[in-house]
Amino acid sequence: MKVKKSAGEIAFNIVNVALMLFMIVITLYPFVFVLMSSLSNSTQLMSHTGFLVRPIGFTTEAYNMVFRNPNIVSGFGNTFIIVVVGTVVNLTVTSLGAYVLSRKGVPWTKPIMLAVVFTMFFSGGLIPSYLLVNNWLGMGDSLAAVIIPGAISTWNLIILRTSFGALPESLIESARIDGAQDFTILFRIVIPLSMPVIAVMILFYSVGHWNSWFSAMIYLRDRSLFPLQLILREILIQNSTQFMAADASAGDVEAIGESIKYATIMIATLPILVVYPFLQKYFVKGVMIGSIKG
Repeated sequence: MKVKKSAGEIAFNIVNVALMLFMIVITLYPFVFVLMSSLSNSTQLMSHTGFLVRPIGFTTEAYNMVFRNPNIVSGFGNTFIIVVVGTVVNLTVTSLGAYVLSRKGVPWTKPIMLAVVFTMFFSGGLIPSYLLVNNWLGMGDSLAAVIIPGAISTWNLIILRTSFGALPESLIESARIDGAQDFTILFRIVIPLSMPVIAVMILFYSVGHWNSWFSAMIYLRDRSLFPLQLILREILIQNSTQFMAADASAGDVEAIGESIKYATIMIATLPILVVYPFLQKYFVKGVMIGSIKG
C-alpha cells in the first residue's frame, strides 16, 4: 500500500532537490565556463560579459597553439611516466607494508605503526628533505626525486592494513598449509580479495601524482623533465603564453593568451576526469571496507 507523504516531507524533498540542483550548477559551471572559453574566439571572449554557456565564435585555435608547444608535449609524457611508474611503486610498497603490519605474530608491529603514524603529524621539514633527496640520495633533477620520496602515504597504508587485517586468518593459514609463501599469499589471495580497496588506492595515488607540481618545482631543473602541472603553473601564474602566441599580432597576444590558459587547463584536467568514472564505483565500497576494523 502506497503511503501518502505529509506536507512536511513533500516540502523537505522540494527544498532538498532544489538545493542539490543549485550545488550541481555552481560546481559544474566553472568547468563549463573554462571549456566554452577555450573554444571561443579570443577577441570576442575578451569583450564578453556575463555568463558563458556556449562558445563565442567557435574555434580550436587555442588548442592548436597549446599542442604546438613542445613543453606541453614533453609535460604530458613526463606526467604519464610519473603517474604509471609512481602508482605501481606506491601500490607495491604500500601493499607489502600493509600485509606485514596486518599479520598476527609479526613482532614489533605496534611500535612500527606508531612510527608510521608519527610521520602523519611531524616531518623533517623542506630543507632537510631537499638535502636528503638532492645531495645524500643523489636523485636531484630526475623523475625518481618526484616518485621515490612519496612512495608510501601513511593514510593509505593504514586503510590498506585495515582491509588486509579484516580478511579471515583461517584463509591465510589454509594457504600456508598448502605450501604457499608470503608473496604468493599476498599477490594471489590477499590483493585479489581486496580489489575495491586497491582500486581506491590506485585512484588516490594516480590523482595525487597527476596533480602534483610542488616536488617537481623543488627537485627538477631540467625543463625537459617538467610534468604537465608545472608547465600549467607557469602558464597560469607566470603568464608565459607569449611563446605560443608568437604568430599573433601585438594587440591580440593578451586575448589569445587568455584562451591558451583555458585550453591548457582543459588539457591538464580532462585525462584524469576520463579515468575517474571507471574507478568511482569502487570508491565508497573500498573506503568503507578499509574503515570497518582497526
